[in-house]
Amino acid sequence: MTAACQIDHLVVTAPDLAAGAEHVRRSLGVTPQPGGEHARMGTHNSVLKLGDSLYLEVIAPNPEAPDPGRPRWFELDHLKPDTPPRLATWVARTGDIRSTLAVSSEPLGNVEPMSRDRLSWLITIPPDGSLPLGGVAPALIEWRTQPHPATRMQDAGCSLIRLEAFHPDAPRLSALLRSLSAEAAISVAPLPAGSRPHLVAHIHTPGGPRTL
Repeated sequence: MTAACQIDHLVVTAPDLAAGAEHVRRSLGVTPQPGGEHARMGTHNSVLKLGDSLYLEVIAPNPEAPDPGRPRWFELDHLKPDTPPRLATWVARTGDIRSTLAVSSEPLGNVEPMSRDRLSWLITIPPDGSLPLGGVAPALIEWRTQPHPATRMQDAGCSLIRLEAFHPDAPRLSALLRSLSAEAAISVAPLPAGSRPHLVAHIHTPGGPRTL
């Protein structure tokens, strides 16, 4: 029996990091703190603590980094300069990424080693950089360094209340979450056929409950 996956972090994608951070500030009333660079992907991020082992990440292409020579993760290569930032996907934490991936009912990508500063982890990345099930399916992550990075982030008084996923084929998404033992982490609701899958995060902030 695979151990239950937990929400590790939420991912906001943006064509540039400043636009993504401003989107979070407008939505939540709190500005993310600087993060770092992902050299293998040509990206950089900012972060917002949502708990001792949970955070929000704003990620964007790094204009000062060399071309990674491969598709960037989270469909960042698809973003145009005027693409609005959005909550694009989420990342589920597991203690054994390969075992969890083996029982997944959907292909979530290849397991790849990644690092940023003193952090290192394994994560699933589709070879084409796509977002499985339009982003409502998670990437899987297994941290190789401890403690969890959220423990070192500034506490801005924010916490995740709940995460909702909307998809035209809700039973398919629910089956995936059951296969990952992650059905308790996120609620699922159907959409009309042809609608774009999306996520809604309900977050407690110093200014009260907000959505992203």
